[in-house]
Amino acid sequence: MFRILFHTPEIPGNTGNAIRLAAVTGAELHLIEPLGFDLEDSKLRRAGLDYHDLAVLTVHPDLDSALAALQPDRLFAYTSEGTVTYSDIQYRPGDVLLFGPESVGLPSEVKNHAAVTARVRLPMLPSRRSLNLAGSASIVVYEAWRQQDFKGAQPAQSIMEDRL
Repeated sequence: MFRILFHTPEIPGNTGNAIRLAAVTGAELHLIEPLGFDLEDSKLRRAGLDYHDLAVLTVHPDLDSALAALQPDRLFAYTSEGTVTYSDIQYRPGDVLLFGPESVGLPSEVKNHAAVTARVRLPMLPSRRSLNLAGSASIVVYEAWRQQDFKGAQPAQSIMEDRL
């Protein structure tokens, strides 16, 4: 449905959480090398729990290889310098959601790449640098999926039905 793209992620726990996010939402997770960890890292495995086999995970050697493989119609780069708020986008299946490394965010050449449809921000209070990488991806993926009426999700049982 949606494709999450982490550009050179550094912290294994964040990527492990993103693996779990991909598994529970049906999103794909794509990683661009170099990675700041080994895919066999115990922290990555622990954060991803037993969802590794349920997630689609692909590693690409660089941004151009990732874009060649993904062939996105739309590529959204999430950055504190974004000019559009994440909730103002009308997401479509197949959109690629690009996030930068934890310590520095997306490099200038990536967020200004010709393939980028828009630079997007998640609102924060003043004087705050950033959100957690996996948390940011979760916010965006769930908004995109909500706009698709959570297609493919198990129907929720209402609280009122539980009380009847």
